[in-house]
Amino acid sequence: MVVGDVTTGTEVLVVGGGPGGYVAAIRAAQLGLDTTLVEKDAYGGTCLNYGCIPSKALISATDVAHRAGDAEHMGVFANPAVDVEAMMEWKDGVVTRLTRGVESLCENAGVELVDGVATFTGENEARVAHSGEGQGSETIAFEHAIVATGSRPVTVPGFEFDGERILSSKDALALESVPESLLVVGAGYIGMELSTVYQKLGCDVTVVEMLEEALPGYDQDVTDIVRGRAEDVGVDFYFGEAASGWEEREDADGIRVRTESTAQDGDGDEEVAVEEFNADKALVAVGRRAVTEDLGLDALGVETDENGFIPTDDQARTEQEHVFAVGDVAGEPMLAHLASKEGEVAAEVIAGEPSALDYQAVPAAVFTDPEIGTVGMTAAEAEEAGFDPVVGQMPLRASGRALTLDEKEGFVKVVADAESEFVLGAQIVAPEASELIGEVGLAIEMGATLEDMAATIHTHPTLTEAVHEAAMAARGEAIHTANR
Repeated sequence: MVVGDVTTGTEVLVVGGGPGGYVAAIRAAQLGLDTTLVEKDAYGGTCLNYGCIPSKALISATDVAHRAGDAEHMGVFANPAVDVEAMMEWKDGVVTRLTRGVESLCENAGVELVDGVATFTGENEARVAHSGEGQGSETIAFEHAIVATGSRPVTVPGFEFDGERILSSKDALALESVPESLLVVGAGYIGMELSTVYQKLGCDVTVVEMLEEALPGYDQDVTDIVRGRAEDVGVDFYFGEAASGWEEREDADGIRVRTESTAQDGDGDEEVAVEEFNADKALVAVGRRAVTEDLGLDALGVETDENGFIPTDDQARTEQEHVFAVGDVAGEPMLAHLASKEGEVAAEVIAGEPSALDYQAVPAAVFTDPEIGTVGMTAAEAEEAGFDPVVGQMPLRASGRALTLDEKEGFVKVVADAESEFVLGAQIVAPEASELIGEVGLAIEMGATLEDMAATIHTHPTLTEAVHEAAMAARGEAIHTANR
């Protein structure tokens, strides 16, 4: 039976059920607004279903196996056997549990959930084609809209995803077996995380990157440690290499990928060199772009910028006063936790609350080995902003807790203003850096000083002591490391 077209109404229409959209919907409903959330795929969005959560589950599982098999110097002798199928089932179970949790939270808050694809057909209405054959469609009239359609992987010309030979990150997180060899195109955070995962599972991983370093945007003292650890477990890197094409190998057993690099000859003329790499599969991880096509933004009266993102102000509002955009669709930085905060702010503004975004203390984390955690400004950024920065650093090799974890590579670096001692930022390369960075984020948000951090007693022995010691070092009062 085909369900006919119907028309319904709502105060707030949220399009996209990822970490920006479902949080916005729940918060709007909490504030007493009649709220409808439309999701075309799976609640929780890319982050929960195909990105953040499944990748971190696999990172955790592979770390367990790798550490157990590489601990002879600690007196532990083991040769772990990895059942990849069982590992993927466990990962999928984690995702399913969280996805169901999102649906339950929305329903308990009073959010109307609609499965389907939404297209704006006017400034105050959208048409939703319901999921499932023969399910029909409906028109939803709304007073306010929150666009939270997220992002999708960027493709490299000639490397369209097929799920077999050319993989997206989503494909790579769902493989039923480990390939013997994998070529990773891109050494950003996704490429670095997944290359280490598959190398630890016994895959021969090669990374090609068109730039000259891994993890562009991070300071070299950060990337050197992470790249070095990846090389230690067997990942091979080739920088300055742009993927240009691929083909099936003659024996139909894998693929051959071509890359190009440029250099100057003795006369100063530019030369192009071509390299070839053999692998079973290629993972293309060169970035993500906003999902805005076929959304009907023209009918909504909203335009994207030159990079395809929807411009917003500090209240997540677009050029249309009644339309908001949150998460990846609103541009960099593409972070799930930032999307959630933007969703909260959008809902509160719609409800008439005095809410706005403050980007000075947005943390970021990369779940490499070791992890990277950053928040606020680097020393260079602080100086550019007009501060006189002072930096305190604590190397992990001087941390008792780090050594008991068999971790001696990494550091905590705290940046503050020399005169006022207000904390401005931090960079952490360490186990659990994603957890440690929260302390500095809170310090920035509260306007704390180095003295505040130094006066706070930290548990011993813990990794958080390194944050405390870095703050002490910035004041020239380090106890466990030499003052400079």
